Amino acid sequence: MAKRKKKTVRRKAVARKRKVRWIRGIWRLGLLVAGVVFGLLLPWVIYLNHVVTSEFEGRTWDLPSRVYARPLDLYPGLPLSMSNLLLELNAAGYAQASIARTPGSYALRGSAVELFRRPFQFVDGKEGPKRVLIRFKADRVSSIRDADSDRQFDLFRLDPAEIASIYPLHRQDRVLVPLAQTPPLLITGLQAVEDRNFKHHPGVDWRGILRAMVANLKAGQAVQGGSTLTQQLVKNYFLENERTLSRKVNEAIMAILLDWHYDKGDILEAYINEVYLGQQGALAIHGFGRAATFYFGLPLNQLRADQVALLIGMVKGASLYNPRRHPERATRRRNHVLAVMGETGLLDKKQVSDARARPLDVSAKPSSQANRYHAFIDLVRAHLASDYQEDDLKTEGLKIFTTLSPWEQELTQKMVSQGLAALTEHGLPAGLQGAMVLADVSSGEVRAVVGDRYANRDGFNRALDARRQVGSVIKPLVYLLALEHTSDYNLMTMVEDAPLTLRQADGTEWAPANYDNVSHGPVTILEALTRSYNQATVRLGLNIGVSHLLRKLQQFGVETDAQPLPSVILGAIELTPLEVAQIYQSLAAGGYSVPLRSVTAVQTSGGKLLSRYPLRLLPQPRREAIAVLNYALTQVVENGTARRLSALLGSAWTQQRPLIAGKTGTSNDRRDSWFVGYTADRLGVVWVGHDDNSPAGVTGSNAAMRVWARLFKELPLQSLDLRMPDGAHWVWIDASSGKLTGENCNGAVQIPFVVGSEPAASTECLRAMGHGDEESFWKKWFEKNE
Repeated sequence: MAKRKKKTVRRKAVARKRKVRWIRGIWRLGLLVAGVVFGLLLPWVIYLNHVVTSEFEGRTWDLPSRVYARPLDLYPGLPLSMSNLLLELNAAGYAQASIARTPGSYALRGSAVELFRRPFQFVDGKEGPKRVLIRFKADRVSSIRDADSDRQFDLFRLDPAEIASIYPLHRQDRVLVPLAQTPPLLITGLQAVEDRNFKHHPGVDWRGILRAMVANLKAGQAVQGGSTLTQQLVKNYFLENERTLSRKVNEAIMAILLDWHYDKGDILEAYINEVYLGQQGALAIHGFGRAATFYFGLPLNQLRADQVALLIGMVKGASLYNPRRHPERATRRRNHVLAVMGETGLLDKKQVSDARARPLDVSAKPSSQANRYHAFIDLVRAHLASDYQEDDLKTEGLKIFTTLSPWEQELTQKMVSQGLAALTEHGLPAGLQGAMVLADVSSGEVRAVVGDRYANRDGFNRALDARRQVGSVIKPLVYLLALEHTSDYNLMTMVEDAPLTLRQADGTEWAPANYDNVSHGPVTILEALTRSYNQATVRLGLNIGVSHLLRKLQQFGVETDAQPLPSVILGAIELTPLEVAQIYQSLAAGGYSVPLRSVTAVQTSGGKLLSRYPLRLLPQPRREAIAVLNYALTQVVENGTARRLSALLGSAWTQQRPLIAGKTGTSNDRRDSWFVGYTADRLGVVWVGHDDNSPAGVTGSNAAMRVWARLFKELPLQSLDLRMPDGAHWVWIDASSGKLTGENCNGAVQIPFVVGSEPAASTECLRAMGHGDEESFWKKWFEKNE
């Protein structure tokens, strides 16, 4: 009995010792866990908390600036062919369809185009979607009517193409959408599909995770996820997209912290603007706002239920359910989302049925395509550089409205590429490079810029950065200076085209020769200009003064540090095609110096006007001399060095016979070919040559003029207006003697003169009509009628 009691006591003692050891073990484990928690985990949680609060509270998305072409104003009588309108629509991302039933679509109707304009916030106000029928006749717009009411429009404005974006370094593209402006169906539908317990869980839905685990175990594969919207936002916003346990733990902790610090509305708004929804080349499409325009060409608040459902469905996998690449898979996913919307009461049965029956209606291509017009965008950046920092252009989401005309830019690119390729057929070397600038004469708005023979190649922009000797392109300024001296010069004044030798500052001699190595003796100023005689031009330029020529360049808007050497008279001065265009813009605009511009306005992302770049007209002195010079430059095309232009233009010239002013230019050793030509409404400058400045065998007429003609034969040619302004008038002159004569006298030609520069002598024919030569009849007539 005693032994039994001793054994019992011993067992109890052993049990007590075990219990004590177990309790001590628990305490030790607890202390260890507490040490880990407070020593490692807690600091890590504190760190994650700092990351969440600092980055989320100060969250700003870098928004790219969006660059738009000019809006196309359509009106009856506009010289625009149907094919060129289609180029415009293509550039703007409009999709062809059998019926234009959605904004951003168009349909062909014989000689008419039915199009559904997208809504757009123009500089001067917002205009909504509108479906119109545009009819054409003889390459002109004949009428514009409302496709629904048949009301006729006198003016209809097409939303401009988004031609480029200036992106942040991380190459993310988004349009910010406030939660208050987000469609309610998107907010509720997103929660119904992705996170039904969003309003109630603390950032992590443990029940959802458990449900997902059970569902995945039953299916034997991952068929359901347990991540909440908050966790998805944390993953996209804070973490790398890697599948590791540590990342999942961090994601859960940060989701709880995010939910603890911020309300559900802030989290949802951030998610709506951050979620990844597609790829455009190197650009990642983030947020529902950008996805709406990227896939449908519409703002988010104008999407239908089926379109909203498609975007929600793409959250699960933007590449997997890409509607352009996988339309059937995307349709199934969209319909699943619509079914969920029906189950949760967001849509009734009929709405679900109607939405499921709709096609995807995704645009054939994004309304904003990758930057296509690199040379023009370079010009935009240069023009904005004085007002905006480069970082502002990359991060502030500015809206930049430009002067680019998509159909003219497309044509210019095509014709420069084709024209340069075709020059080999005329014995010129392969691989020549070129550049072209096309501008509107009256406004100075640059319509197109090409800086490379390969239109889509981004790199060295020859239109803006290639400084090459301009050759004879500068000569008209020499003759303009002469015409401003009315007491000494007019178009019929004789100058000597004879050899001359000049000693230069370095002791060497300079003896300019004509292109044909022939001296032509006494010639009129008109002939010297139209035939581009070098010796006559140098003699005239020396009389005028080289320093005056350089000042005239500055007066026309071109700064140069060239020294006043005699060789400048023949174009031994390096300018870019853009600078040459600026010079001739002042001539083409009839004596109004119009600074070339590529930007018309800049807005904030919300539509507030920041800057406007209006038309500036700067009247030049002696406009009457410029008018007379313009006539002389038409004679360069009619009878001078550019006389082959008429054959190059073909039917465009022979049917209309429009007056075109132009000037060829060739630099020494035939390295550079230039041609400048302008009509009443368009100015075009072309340069052709080798990048290494080696001799290329080119002249102004055998290279650059051919490229110019390729483009302008496709443009509406409007004849140059040669009506003389006050201070100049037309006078009948005897072609052989240069004397005043009558209209019906033999050899009579009509020549413009600056008042006071007309010849004093008259022909016998004019005297027989009762007018003597002791005083100019024309001076008397003009003074009498002032």
